[in-house]
Amino acid sequence: MLFNSPQFIIFFPIVVLLYFLCPYRFRWVLLLCASYYFYMCWKAEYVLLLIFSTLIDYVMGLLMAKEPTKAGRKKYLLISLVVNLGLLFLFKYFNFFSDSARAALAQFNIFYNAPAFKALLPVGISFYTFQTLSYSIDVYRGDMKPERHLGIFALYVSFFPQLVAGPIERPQNLLPQFYGKYDFSYERVRDGLKLMLWGFFKKVVVADRLLFYVEAVYGNVSQHNGVTLLLATVFFAFQIYCDFSGYSDIAIGSAKVMGFDLMRNFNRPYFSKSVAEFWKRWHISLSTWFRDYVYIPLGGSRVPAARWHINLFLTFLISGLWHGANWTYVAWGALHGFYFTCSVLTQPLRERVAAASGLARHPRFHAFIRTVFTFFLVCLGWVFFRAANLSDAILILKKIFSDPGPLFLGGFRDIMYGVMGIVFLVGFDFWSRGQDVDQFLGRQKLVVRWGFYVLMALSILTVGVFDHASQFIYFQF
Repeated sequence: MLFNSPQFIIFFPIVVLLYFLCPYRFRWVLLLCASYYFYMCWKAEYVLLLIFSTLIDYVMGLLMAKEPTKAGRKKYLLISLVVNLGLLFLFKYFNFFSDSARAALAQFNIFYNAPAFKALLPVGISFYTFQTLSYSIDVYRGDMKPERHLGIFALYVSFFPQLVAGPIERPQNLLPQFYGKYDFSYERVRDGLKLMLWGFFKKVVVADRLLFYVEAVYGNVSQHNGVTLLLATVFFAFQIYCDFSGYSDIAIGSAKVMGFDLMRNFNRPYFSKSVAEFWKRWHISLSTWFRDYVYIPLGGSRVPAARWHINLFLTFLISGLWHGANWTYVAWGALHGFYFTCSVLTQPLRERVAAASGLARHPRFHAFIRTVFTFFLVCLGWVFFRAANLSDAILILKKIFSDPGPLFLGGFRDIMYGVMGIVFLVGFDFWSRGQDVDQFLGRQKLVVRWGFYVLMALSILTVGVFDHASQFIYFQF
């Protein structure tokens, strides 16, 4: 079930109504059933994987609680890791690594013909796998006690607003909330609906309008010149941001309506003045997950400089692979690892250049230059993320830097709407200065608030793409 589908528009109000009518002690049952139904709307049998993963981590958590030492808990943690990552590998990466091994061995005339694993990728498997792993790892570390209520734990794994594309919640934040008793609150419902409205605007007005141009260009790379490919890449940068942050806003807003607080997942990432800052603002729940469960266990920055750079690079490399079973994602992660390392190594030089050139005496202009340059670097990375394969990505970059030509203007109306959406989005983000839309609008005058609501609603109804509702980009991960 897509957020931007008629089914969800019917499903969500019914769930909310039943939730507030239901006695407190039975609400977890309602939400669990609703979450499983929500997930089964894609492919019903894959709910068995979700249940299996839930049971494994629930049991392993209880068994770890009986062991007083980390050494005793380690075997149960390993079972959790092997089962969860094994399922993720089987469904998401087996064919990728098998095909890559076949191609590599063929260079040495070595025959390899393992059968392909023919199964659809379960929606959201990367997200709920990481969410369950964070629980197992935290119980192993002794950072939290295991959850003994199986139903509540199952709800933590499957909570429908954030099940298929995050935010990837931590157990310490979400699990206690399922024990809360939340009465109907006009203010909370209002704020949640504001976030949902803003998320729908990002998705159906901006992202899905930009989608048409991006697909037309990236689907036929050889027929377009560098100027067109550059515009399509910039459009994709805003498409993926509006698509994913729009999903996050709807998820956070729908949870807020029922009384639950999910973590913020985006914070104006394209206003970042460095790649390091970008990753503090983009997909925050994932970047902090990799920081806490990959980067820091590798040693983080508490190691010699050379090892530190390796830790950074490996973290980004793994992050790229998490996004998809394709070498383009690996290259995207490696490129950001390279950016991060170069940023650290060149910082003294850049500071000296800024001082010598006089930029340091004009901090606002200097910040603007850094923001534009960071956005340019991020867009180069998006080429690998969006391209069908590495060959296309390299061809796109070559053309951007060496093949100027007339701009492709197919679908001009979609371009116009897309540009207007981008201008409005950037203007609002600049105006709000990083505040969430519900908090920012809450401080405005009545006429401003309702003017915003009406504008969003009219834009969604008149410009929004509904005739062929598109899946959210991150569902494929």
